[in-house]
Amino acid sequence: MLKRALLALLALVLVLAAIVAVNTWRQAPKKVDLADAPLLAVDAGAAASSLAVAVRARTVSSAFENEVDNAQFEALHAHLRSRYPLVHGQLQREVVGRHSLLFTWRGSDAAAKAIALMAHQDVVPISPGTESQWQQPPWSGTVEGGFVWGRGAWDDKGNLIAELEAVEALLAAGFKPRRTVYLVFGEDEEVGGERGAKRIAALLKERGVKLDFAIDEGMLVVEGLVPGLAKPAALIGVAEKGSASVLLAVQAAGGHSSMPPAAGESAIGIISAALKKIDEHPMPGAVGGVAGDMFDALAPEMSLVNRVALSNRWLFGPLLARLLERSPSTNASLRTTTALTVVHSGNRENVLPGRAEATVNFRLLPGDTGETVLARVREVVADPRVELKIGPGAFDPSPVSARDSSAYKAIARSVHDVFPNTVVAPALMLGATDGRYMAGVADNVYRFSPIRAGPQDLARFHGTNERISVANLVEMIRFYHRLIQQAAA
Repeated sequence: MLKRALLALLALVLVLAAIVAVNTWRQAPKKVDLADAPLLAVDAGAAASSLAVAVRARTVSSAFENEVDNAQFEALHAHLRSRYPLVHGQLQREVVGRHSLLFTWRGSDAAAKAIALMAHQDVVPISPGTESQWQQPPWSGTVEGGFVWGRGAWDDKGNLIAELEAVEALLAAGFKPRRTVYLVFGEDEEVGGERGAKRIAALLKERGVKLDFAIDEGMLVVEGLVPGLAKPAALIGVAEKGSASVLLAVQAAGGHSSMPPAAGESAIGIISAALKKIDEHPMPGAVGGVAGDMFDALAPEMSLVNRVALSNRWLFGPLLARLLERSPSTNASLRTTTALTVVHSGNRENVLPGRAEATVNFRLLPGDTGETVLARVREVVADPRVELKIGPGAFDPSPVSARDSSAYKAIARSVHDVFPNTVVAPALMLGATDGRYMAGVADNVYRFSPIRAGPQDLARFHGTNERISVANLVEMIRFYHRLIQQAAA
């Protein structure tokens, strides 16, 4: 009996090993066909100088429109008119809102769905007191050491200038698009995009425009950031997470601190217990959805151990999830995340407050909504003394854009042409972009910035010493040039 059991176990192990081996073998690297056409010849110095001038315009966004420095946006627009005369002479230019720009490049086929290239003009401010930590002054737009330095060089004036350089070059060469091409440059992405991209999307919808796809800033060409992957990975954002904040409020008897209530009966005690439960019971996660698609695409190029594990998620999925949950960035791609962000209660050390309030922010995975999160929080807190509701400004995750569309394939081909030996994979954008407003206008919205980034670069995003290499700026221009050639012809 024992012998038969051992033989059966051995047979099961051999079957599992065979299945794992076959699945791993199936995930062999795929051959990539590159275009025969030569890449665009770019005047790197002139492009870098153009970005440098754009950086010097301090187009800092604000939630309050009256706090925006209009002169800085006007200076940026003046530079764009001077540097890109063909764009301004041959494309229709419209100002939407105060400073947002919409360019329309009419295609020869009015029935064909258009495409849109997006970027934003605004930037985040410099953190007070950090100016001296910059290698180059943050608003100088210095070109030094092979880099363009300054706030906005990466986010997002690099994309803005690269798109305009590409279109200017195509116009100079006499390129005539079959599809209409829109350039969408918002003014307030960093504070939500309500005055810029949202208005432009509404305007396009009102005009009956239907886009095949839009491409906005987003994921990057990452190098050395994916364990087990030696090649660079171009991560194409096919969706972005939503956001919902749950507001908690507790009303309890106040009084003097010399006569406190029983443990867990004060407003602060009740809300603290609720927050502890929420923090200790995150939303469930798994290596599936967009994250699963990303790992499926990366698996063939991984080292053997990682390739085996990722090619057999049916077997190793729970183990992979536990490993990925250890890193905040990968954990965020697996689940709707929970962040305790605001607590308010009390104002004097000897007074028991009668009310306590808190905010917990959830970044929503596709498939979750504010209502599903609220239901989960009610179940976890399980305390009728805690009032719960969704706060203002919530928005659901974007739809997941197709990976088998001609648009995604054009993006992938353009990446392979410009960034050789790079793996292309779909990914989930963790933050919000202006691209989400195009969901009602475009069949698909992709979020990808053709910017190379290594481990040392991530802290520069919205941080100190923001910069972009001149060589990478040339690649960005070539990427958009090739993408328009392939997608709009």
